[in-house]
Amino acid sequence: MPNIQLITENLADELIHGIKKAQGIYIMTSFVMKSGVALLAPHLKEAAERGAEIKVLAGDYLYVTQPEGLRLLCNIDPSIEARLWHSQGVSFHPKAYLLDYEQGQGLLIVGSSNFSLSALKLGYEWNIAVNAKAEPVTFQDAMDKFMKLFYHENTEKLNEYNIQQYEQLYNQYKQRNPDLIRQITEMEEADLMLPTTQLQKEHQVSHKEQEPLQPRPAQEQALASLTTALEEGYDRAMVVMATGLGKTYLAAFFAERFQRVLFIAHREEILHQAQRSFTHVMPKRTSGLYNGAEKETATDFIFASIYTLGMKKHRERFKPDVFDLIVIDEFHHAAAASYQSVIQYFHPKFLLGITATPDRMDGKDVYALCDGNVAYRITFIEAIRHGWLSPFQYYGVYDETDYSQIRWTGNRYDEEELLKVQLRRETAERIYEAWRKHKQTRTLVFCSSTRQADWLAAFFSDRGHAAAALHSNSRDIGRGEAIQALTDGSLEVIFTVDLFNEGVDIPAVDTLLFVRPTESLTVFTQQIGRGLRLHDGKTHCTIIDLIGNYRNADVKLQVFMGEEEDPSGQKSRKLDMAAIPPGCTLELDVEVVNLLEELARKRQPRKEIVGSAYEKLKRELGRRPSYLEFHLQGGVDSRLVKQEFGSYVGFLHWMGELAGAEAETFSRYEGWLREAESTGMAKSYKMVLLLAMLERGPADWWKPITAAEAAEFFHGYYMEKEFRKRRDFSDKDTRRLWEYDEQRVANKIESMPMTKWSGSSKGLVRFEDGRFWVDLPEPKSEDEADMLYAWTRDVAAYRLHWYFFERLVKN
Repeated sequence: MPNIQLITENLADELIHGIKKAQGIYIMTSFVMKSGVALLAPHLKEAAERGAEIKVLAGDYLYVTQPEGLRLLCNIDPSIEARLWHSQGVSFHPKAYLLDYEQGQGLLIVGSSNFSLSALKLGYEWNIAVNAKAEPVTFQDAMDKFMKLFYHENTEKLNEYNIQQYEQLYNQYKQRNPDLIRQITEMEEADLMLPTTQLQKEHQVSHKEQEPLQPRPAQEQALASLTTALEEGYDRAMVVMATGLGKTYLAAFFAERFQRVLFIAHREEILHQAQRSFTHVMPKRTSGLYNGAEKETATDFIFASIYTLGMKKHRERFKPDVFDLIVIDEFHHAAAASYQSVIQYFHPKFLLGITATPDRMDGKDVYALCDGNVAYRITFIEAIRHGWLSPFQYYGVYDETDYSQIRWTGNRYDEEELLKVQLRRETAERIYEAWRKHKQTRTLVFCSSTRQADWLAAFFSDRGHAAAALHSNSRDIGRGEAIQALTDGSLEVIFTVDLFNEGVDIPAVDTLLFVRPTESLTVFTQQIGRGLRLHDGKTHCTIIDLIGNYRNADVKLQVFMGEEEDPSGQKSRKLDMAAIPPGCTLELDVEVVNLLEELARKRQPRKEIVGSAYEKLKRELGRRPSYLEFHLQGGVDSRLVKQEFGSYVGFLHWMGELAGAEAETFSRYEGWLREAESTGMAKSYKMVLLLAMLERGPADWWKPITAAEAAEFFHGYYMEKEFRKRRDFSDKDTRRLWEYDEQRVANKIESMPMTKWSGSSKGLVRFEDGRFWVDLPEPKSEDEADMLYAWTRDVAAYRLHWYFFERLVKN
C-alpha cells in the first residue's frame, strides 16, 4: 500500500485484510456497537487462535457503547483483552486501529470510524492509513500512547460483572436522555439501505469458515416457496413482499445456490444497496457493477443498470446463457420495453422478479413475465400483523381545496392551476397545522411538484423547523446527506417529489405527510412503505393524509379495505376497520367521511368507467383493442366487462363499435359468446379443448371432434410450459399424463372437460356418442365465419391468460 492512504468508505475491508496477517491488533474507539463487533468477530477469533495479541479499548462517553456489544467482544476468545474507559464526563472520542505485522511492518488507521457496522462498512467516513515501515516513529508513538491509555487508571478490564455495572448506568442515562441516546445511536448504527430493523450481523464461526446470515421469517417463507418452484421445474417466479421485509436480502439468500448472477435495477442506489447486501451474505464471492461508470463482466455477481444493459452493444457483451440466475428488482417495471429487450435476450436457469407492488400504474401486466408463478406474496397489512413492520396511525385530514375547479389534463391536474392553489399561504398554514398536531420526530413529505416542495420547505423553515426540499433539481443538499441528516435528527422534515417512492429507505422516519392528490394505489402503497420499517425507539408510523375532492380520492383507502362476497358470489371491497391490524388506527375528519360518501354517490357508473378506459386505449393503439389487450393495458378491472355486458363483444356492441354484418353476427351468436365467457373454469381444460377445436380453422372449428382427435394438441399445450403442467396436471391422477398416451389423454378429455361442459351449457355445448361440438347455426358467409372464429379465439386467449396469470393472485 502507499505510505499514506485516504479511506473514505468500507474501512472493514482494509481492517479484515490487515487482521489476517497481523501479530498484534490494537483497537481504541469511543463507541462500541454490537453490529461492529459482529462484523469483525470471526476475523478476530481466527487471529486469536493463531496467537495474535488483541487488545480493545472502548469508551463509555455519553453511554453510547452498547452493553451487548461489550459482551459479544468479551466472548470472542478468552485471550482477547478488552477494557472500558470511564470518561467521567470528559470527552473520550478516539478512533484508532493499529495492526502490527512482522519485520517492522504495520498499519496505523485513525479517523472518524467507530466500532460499528455503519462506520466500518456502510457509512460516509474519512480515515487516514499510515504505513508503519514508511513512518516507523509515528507508528511506534501511536503504539506507546495506546498502551498508556489502555492501562490508564480510568480503565478497567471488562468482565460480566463490570458490564452489568455499566449496563445499569447505561439504562439510567438512556431513560433520562432518550432523544440524545437515540440520535447518537442511530448515527453510529445508521443502516440506511439494509432492510432490517435490527442490523443484520454475521454470526461467529469456528475456525475459518463464516456462516451465512440467517433469513428473517418472511424471507424464510419466500425461500421455501422458491425452493419448491425450483424443485417442481419452474424457471421463473415472482415474489411480492411489502417494503421493509428485505426483498434484496431475500434475493441474496436465494442466489447462494447459483454461481453467476445478474441483478438488474433502474436506480443506482438500488444497485449499490444490492451489492452490499449480496456481499454481506456471501463475502467470499466476487461482485461488480455494470452501469454508466463501471463495466465489470467477469465477477460472480453483476449489478447492472437497466438503462445500460438495455443498450444492445452492452447486452451482447454477455453470452445469453452466461447467468444462472437473473434477479429483476422492482419487477413491476419489467413490462417496459427496456426490460423486455433484456429478458428476451438472456436465458438464465432461473428468473426471479421481486417487487412490493406488482400492479403497474399503466395497467400493463407483469404476471405473464413470470409465467404466472407468484411464489410468495405478503402485503404490508399482513406484515404488520406478524410484527415484521411498524404499526401505523392514519389521519385523514380534510383538504378544503376545490379540485373540481382545476383543469384535468387526462392523467393529472394542470400543474400551473394546481400550483396557484398549493402556493397560497392559507394552504401552507393548513398543512403546517395538521403536521404540527400529529407529527412525531422525522417526517417525509410527498409533494406533487418541485415548486410545492421548495415553497413548503421554506414555509416550515421560517417557523423554526429544520426542513429541506429534495428533488431532481435540488442543489443545496444531496440525497445521501439529507438521509443522514434526517436519520441523526439534525433535519426534521424532507419535502420530496417521487424520489422516495422506490429503492431508498430511511428506517428512522416515523411520520409521513401527503400534500398531493393521490390517484394511484400503487404509488400510495409504495410511499406508505417508506415509513413502516421497524427501528429502535420507533413505536409506530404516523400517516397524515390531506384528502380533498380530487379525482379518485377514495382509491387510496383501498389499502385498508377488506373483501366481502354477496349472495351471488360477486366480490366487492369495502372499508373494514376489522382489516386494520392491532396497534393501528385510522381516523378520518368528519368532513372527509362526508366527502367520501359523496364521491361514492357521484362515482361514474361502472359501464362508463369501462367505456372511458376503452376509448383511451383505442386512441393509444390507433385501433380496436383485443380483449387481452384491454385487460393488460386498459387500466380497469377487465372482469367488469363480463359483469356489465356479458361478453367483450357485447361490450363492443354497447360502445357502438359493431355495425352492419358485425352487429348481425353478434346478434346470431350472442348466446355462445356469453357461454364462452362465463363457463366455470376450476381448471383450464375447457379453454384448451376450445383451442384444439379452433386449430381446425374458421369454417370447421365448432363442428364435432373426438377426444382422440384433440388429445395431441391438448397434451402438447400443457407440456409446452412447465407452469401449465404443474398447475393443471399436478395431482396423482393427472401426473400419469406427463408421458403421452393417446388413450389416457382422451379418457381425461372425455370426462373433463367434454362431459362437464356439455352438462352445464344448457344445450349450447353437446357431447354425444364420443363426439363433442358447439351447437351453432351454420355461418351465412365466410366473413361471418371469420368474425365468429376471431371473437371465440379472443375469448379463449383472455380466459387462459386470466386463469394462469391473474386468478390466483387477484381473486
